[in-house]
Amino acid sequence: MKKASPTTYKVASIREFAEWTRRVVRDPSAARSMPKTWFDSEGTAQRAGAEQISAEAMVKLLSPGNLAVLAAIRRHKPGSMRELATLTGRKEASLSRTLKRFAQAGIVGFRDGPHRTRVPALIARRVHLDIDLAGHHSAVAVDESR
Repeated sequence: MKKASPTTYKVASIREFAEWTRRVVRDPSAARSMPKTWFDSEGTAQRAGAEQISAEAMVKLLSPGNLAVLAAIRRHKPGSMRELATLTGRKEASLSRTLKRFAQAGIVGFRDGPHRTRVPALIARRVHLDIDLAGHHSAVAVDESR
């Protein structure tokens, strides 16, 4: 399964999924606009996305510059991506790509702000890397903030 993003999955109950399945059986065209992956909660969707990230990719993502971005989010709680770009001195496009990868890993989330802005928020407190030096069984775990 490829990494889940909010545009590629749907969060719904098993009952809603069953109703949708019956509707698609009657009319297959009903499936065209719907994501093919369903989850029971946002938390499950984020964990599924995080499980797809390799330990090596996580190490690269957690570069000193990117950790500074996370620190700025935690410390300043910016009200928009533009404000975060100003705080960090990064270009918005570059920052957006980085935050998208953090969101896929379950580290950063977004909420809708005023005037169609996206407000980044830190949703994880720790990342655990379990690197198997003798094989290919490395793992990444992300702990949500408490």
